[in-house]
Amino acid sequence: MNYRNPGRNRGFTLIEVMVVVVILGILAAVLVPKVMDRPDEARKVKAAQDIRALESALNLYKLDNFDYPTTDQGLEALVEKPDIPPEPTRWKSGGYIDRLPQDPWRLPYQYLNPGVHGGIDIFSTGPDRQPSDDDIGNWTLQ
Repeated sequence: MNYRNPGRNRGFTLIEVMVVVVILGILAAVLVPKVMDRPDEARKVKAAQDIRALESALNLYKLDNFDYPTTDQGLEALVEKPDIPPEPTRWKSGGYIDRLPQDPWRLPYQYLNPGVHGGIDIFSTGPDRQPSDDDIGNWTLQ
């Protein structure tokens, strides 16, 4: 014989569901405005990560070829062997990265050798897309 216990088939009451919905609504009202301000910060973090990755690839390039690519050769030297002098003699077959990323504002990263800030400069012009104080470069990263 199989008897059902009516106490075990209890579900949530409408009031319990309403309390949960109200709590979730309050949490959303508090958290959503804080999260909505984060896209600009996330873009800057992404640009910084890309710049660090490009800098690492350039360091590998230098280890193989004893110097960084020239400004004319650009970051493209990490993907394809440059045919602009001075041509690297020990360029790694397959390149140093698969493809060049674009910055979060959909522009190519900039590269200077020698850079204005000493050594090499890798940078994004940032959200205003113009060279200015808000540029994100390897000289600003820690």
